Amino acid sequence: MKKFRFRSVVQLANMKLSIKSAAIILASSTLISALLGLFRDRLLNSYYLGTYPTGIDAYTAAFTIPDFMFFILTSGALAVSFIPVFNQRLVTGNKKSAWELSSSLLNLLAILTLITSVLIMIFADPLIRYIVSPGLDESGMILAINMTRVIAINPFLFSIATVITSIQQSVGRFVFYAFAPAIYNIGIIIGITWFTGGINLFGVQIFEGGIMGVALGVILGAIMQLIVSLIGLFGLGFDYEFKINWKNQGFRTILKLLPPRSLDQGIDYINGIVNTNLSSRMGAGTLRSFNQASSLHQMPVNLIGVAISTAFFPKLTEELGTGDKREFYNTFRKALRMIIWIALPISVIAFFTRGYVTSFISNIGNNDSNGTIASTLGMLCIAIFGRSVFHIASRGFYAYQDTKTPFRVSIVAIGLTIAMSVGFFLLGWGVDGLGLAQSLGAIIEISILLFILQRRSNHEILDRSFWKTMFKMSFATLIAGCVAFSLTKFIPLMVTDSSLVITVPKFLLIASASIIAYIIASFFLDLDEAKPILDYVKKILFKNVK
Repeated sequence: MKKFRFRSVVQLANMKLSIKSAAIILASSTLISALLGLFRDRLLNSYYLGTYPTGIDAYTAAFTIPDFMFFILTSGALAVSFIPVFNQRLVTGNKKSAWELSSSLLNLLAILTLITSVLIMIFADPLIRYIVSPGLDESGMILAINMTRVIAINPFLFSIATVITSIQQSVGRFVFYAFAPAIYNIGIIIGITWFTGGINLFGVQIFEGGIMGVALGVILGAIMQLIVSLIGLFGLGFDYEFKINWKNQGFRTILKLLPPRSLDQGIDYINGIVNTNLSSRMGAGTLRSFNQASSLHQMPVNLIGVAISTAFFPKLTEELGTGDKREFYNTFRKALRMIIWIALPISVIAFFTRGYVTSFISNIGNNDSNGTIASTLGMLCIAIFGRSVFHIASRGFYAYQDTKTPFRVSIVAIGLTIAMSVGFFLLGWGVDGLGLAQSLGAIIEISILLFILQRRSNHEILDRSFWKTMFKMSFATLIAGCVAFSLTKFIPLMVTDSSLVITVPKFLLIASASIIAYIIASFFLDLDEAKPILDYVKKILFKNVK
């Protein structure tokens, strides 16, 4: 029996992957993280949504400012700004410059986010009280302020992990980058199941427990995620330097690219702050219900839009780096078609099965929030399609190292979305109105982005064959929708269906039948995306037949 070698396992996991393998790894890890997220939310909701809605509203509100600062300083801004510049250095063989800019960026963001975390701790009271959730009662307000101060360290921990995983992503190593978020969810689950009961050290109780224990689990998850990200650096030859090299041209290029994308991220998240503010005024538990609907609609977006566009992005930057625009158009169109082919039916199926999906995170009949979550999710189903497409549409610009155009488009789209959210709130449409505003805003944003890309490519990206394909996909989606609607009538969700043993099989039966109908329709409509799936099925069924 061979001796287990940790380094060998890490090196094997860090092998460079093809686009297909990367997409599979990313989608699989996102699915695992999503399932852990569902389990996490089900635990939280069963503990608090029905019995302590004020507390769980406060917990949800506590993430708002730390997440906002992480997104505006690091998250997507780093990924789309860093990877093209870093890859350009590697392609030309200038590894020294690549590692210099990596170290410089890591050190700069660590300093900025550490200062930010301290400032959040200091100003948590006015931020929560007057901006984030003014609708909470006083006990909820105090709890939200205290939990914000605990979670405030997240931007610092997340930023370091994001720089490290971006290095791995840019060289085609996706395993540790992909599974780090799942580890974060495990930390929160530990907080829910163990820390809420209190923490004892050598027989002395050092922490009394309660919902504040979940906040401690959040920090544990962030630390565990950072450790997993660091393991992914083994074998990559990362030459870290504890300094900021301001003279490095690549580093200076990234600093120029970061502000537009950071502001883009910030404006997008301001939309989330507005929704948190408005939903906090709609009664105890409503803030959490809207957050849950948003999280549910974001899962397929991550599985489809983020996973596929992330896998394609390095190749898009490489093709533009070599000046091969024709190949870039083909690759972009292939990624866009793949995302649309998957996102269209998923959006429709999610609409008809929204009640079943809601049951995964909250027991049916437990409280009035279930109906709120389901109806809001129905309004957000259009956003599943829109935001999935957004990720590849925006990366079409980022491959050109153009972060300004998506930023300008976001200003318009988010401005309109916020205006619609406030308008629907004043009309008394409740959280459904907030969900509808998000969907309309997502469609507006991708329409503008694709229109500009089409003109920039001299109408070569979205050619006649593309629009013909879109018509076929729409028709196949209509068939899938009819199947889903019919099955929800034959297999209804009952008020007494509170167990996953009952609701999951019902959902899987409806979703599976609808997807099978969609794939078969796609095959008869001669859609290329369906052929590999059917070929694989035939290979399995007839592998022993000559």
